[in-house]
Amino acid sequence: MGAQPWGDISAREAEVLAAVGEHLTNAQIAGRLHISARTVESHVSALLRKCGASDRRQLAALAAEAAELGARSDDAVLPEARTSFVGRAEELEAVRTAIDTGRLVTLTGPGGVGKTRLAVTAAAAVTSRFPAGVVYLDLVPVAPGQVVAATATALGVTERPPRPLLDSVADRVRGRAMLLVLDNCEHVLDEVGGLVETLLRAGGRLRVLATSRERLGVTGEEAHPVPPLPLGSAAETLFLDRARGVDRAFAAAPALVTEACARLDGLPLAIELAAARAAAIGVDGLLTALDDRLRAVAGGRGGEARHHSLSDVLGWSYDLLDPAERALFRRLAVFTAGFDLDAAAAVSPRERPSTVAHLLGRLVEKSLVVRRGTDRTRYRLLETVRAFALEHFACDAERDDVLRAHLEWASRVAVELETGLDEDDRAARYDEVADDLRSAFARTGEEPDPVAHRLGRALAHLTFARGSFVEARAHYRAAADRATTPADAVRDLRSASEAAQSLADGDDAFDLLLTGADRAGAERDRAVLLALAVTLATRFAGDFRHAVPAARRAELLARAMRAPVEDREHAAVLATARAWQAGADPAAAIEAAHDAGDPTLLQGALDSANSAAARQGRLREAYRIARKRLDLLPLLVRHRPADGIEMFDLFHSVSVGALAVGDLPGALAIAARATEQDPVNGDYPFVSLLKYLAPLTLSGRFDEAVELGERAFAEWRAAGAPLLAWLAPSVQVLELATGLRGDHGLWRARTLEFAGHPDPRSERLAATTAFVEAGLAVHTGHLAGADRLVRNAFHDFTQPWYRAYANAAGAELAVLAHLPEAEKRLAQAEHTAEENDWAAACVARARGRLTGDAAAFRRSLEIWERIGARFELECTEEVRG
Repeated sequence: MGAQPWGDISAREAEVLAAVGEHLTNAQIAGRLHISARTVESHVSALLRKCGASDRRQLAALAAEAAELGARSDDAVLPEARTSFVGRAEELEAVRTAIDTGRLVTLTGPGGVGKTRLAVTAAAAVTSRFPAGVVYLDLVPVAPGQVVAATATALGVTERPPRPLLDSVADRVRGRAMLLVLDNCEHVLDEVGGLVETLLRAGGRLRVLATSRERLGVTGEEAHPVPPLPLGSAAETLFLDRARGVDRAFAAAPALVTEACARLDGLPLAIELAAARAAAIGVDGLLTALDDRLRAVAGGRGGEARHHSLSDVLGWSYDLLDPAERALFRRLAVFTAGFDLDAAAAVSPRERPSTVAHLLGRLVEKSLVVRRGTDRTRYRLLETVRAFALEHFACDAERDDVLRAHLEWASRVAVELETGLDEDDRAARYDEVADDLRSAFARTGEEPDPVAHRLGRALAHLTFARGSFVEARAHYRAAADRATTPADAVRDLRSASEAAQSLADGDDAFDLLLTGADRAGAERDRAVLLALAVTLATRFAGDFRHAVPAARRAELLARAMRAPVEDREHAAVLATARAWQAGADPAAAIEAAHDAGDPTLLQGALDSANSAAARQGRLREAYRIARKRLDLLPLLVRHRPADGIEMFDLFHSVSVGALAVGDLPGALAIAARATEQDPVNGDYPFVSLLKYLAPLTLSGRFDEAVELGERAFAEWRAAGAPLLAWLAPSVQVLELATGLRGDHGLWRARTLEFAGHPDPRSERLAATTAFVEAGLAVHTGHLAGADRLVRNAFHDFTQPWYRAYANAAGAELAVLAHLPEAEKRLAQAEHTAEENDWAAACVARARGRLTGDAAAFRRSLEIWERIGARFELECTEEVRG
């Protein structure tokens, strides 16, 4: 590839490029676009040059990437420019060129010189060159140690322990033509340097544009110092533009404006602040003030006094404030992400709200506070201004009182937001204050504190509701350290475990429950957590990297049973644990959950009955129970961690149950419903897509199945390739569709990658492997090794869900291959097919093939049509004919 990953192309070239991506010939493209083949050839040559592609095949791959990623220049999520961009034409062109030729470009310079504005403008100008988009990340609110996490969030990457988050971030940029803009790196320089080095090694087509007060120090870095605005043009234009933004009638002698800009060192932020003041006191008054207030400070390493800095301008602004304004200005520095009037008043407990409102208005007028006009008026300090304010806040005699007031405000707001989670506007309000809630909580110590505890627990719930399960788990765990009673700590650790379960991290979820049991002050609480741990380790064994031995589960259940039962919830949790671990009658668990009146516990009890029915081969009964769980869905609350787990599991159970009985329309319907309602879709969007693969394939809708399979697999990898082995059979069934197209290897390999297991005949995959292999042999007529495939299809499978499919396909293969045991295999398959409509249709067709029974063919056709299996229906009609 050339240095430029994506050239500017015309509308006609874009059409030709899209057609090349579809692997059309020049003649076909000419016919589609109503142009000559020679013109097409000319466009293709231009595209090869502009896109840096070496041949047509590589050009087609680039076109496919552009189509997949939906490249559009308006996709870049960049800060909105609310004022005009003044000057910088040479710098802007230099940065655009540097992005083309270099992989890491860093804009350096002092605070307030305009690095961010130049970077954002340059990024906006080159978006069309990056099919994978432009991603912007402001590092100002990012604390040391959180750079990788913040980058992951910006890129839409979710942490999936135990895989390192940095590896997942590197996977996201690998192979993609993307521009990553990292703004304000100076306070996390070493971390950013390490991150950039890793990402540039991983993504050969990645470009990074950074802003910092100093170089990142990464090999290959191209630094571009951003100079002050030149006098005689841009600086004066900026001054007049901003002054007239305050007073539209502002006018001043050009010489005075030039002098003011010169004394402000041409620094854009300093000019903007001064221009706002000049609108009130005039340029001559401004110059008088500058004579008294502007002071020279060290402008670089070593303390050499070289030029007037932004700090001088801010110091001058600060000195102009009266004592009450200064006090509020210092206090406002505590807010990380902006604030409203209520928040400003909260950190000023000794002032009346009306006084705070008056002072705040004066700070806005003096350009030290920025007002944002939205439905709810909010304010912020420009970050350079906030940094100045923080220096003074650090010496404030009331600092500890203000920090405590900020904590109490954050706790109150978090609880208020948590209480109203079901209201439409709460998500937007949470996003506005989230960084301040986090920073307030992060300042608290690991010691009992009721205010900190309330904040931590509410913050955990809020982040869970936003789909940030990793962060929610961390906050719940931290809240437990600040709990003032053992009961509160137990509740927090139970919630942390539930958040871990939402991440399919069974090992951590189990350990958190045991930790909670150890910290419990009451025997009843200890027993409940032990029983929950037993149920978790048995019911969701597939989520564990290290299975909990049966003897260990039995020992924990025995400990849980020692405490006398104190209430109905206690009784229901114990009954459910016995149903899962000891094989007790699930009816007792269901009855106990009903008595407790807890729909969440009832879901787990019903699932134990579902599992028991499936183990006994009563698949239709298992499906009925799963549907009953679905009927209770309205009783669950999506944003509660315990309910989120049950919602996720019941969608999976109904999907698997529908397939187990051959109800293909039902399986497709539940996949569509899960897409809308499954709470894990935020972190794992591919899970709902996977639910479509098997029913679409079994219905004969192969093109749709393959398309969704490609999307799901790409999203799974983008999410860090989490281990979700229990979903692997859904992936493997797609191999039937691709195998019929002649591709027998790609999806076999992908299935094993997804399952995290190298053996396609492992316990979880044995039935689907046997079904797919036998089904392909039946439909392709490749009967070599049929006896082995038939034996595999009648293996004693431990997983019941696909047994009937494997038996049916194996029986039909035995008939086609004229194996001596064909009649015996057919009788076996007819028995298991009683529980599965798809298998019943397949077995009936096999019976017709063996005996010529017309009634058997009619029965097969009727079932295929009823369940919507159009491919099998066509095959059966052909066989009968």
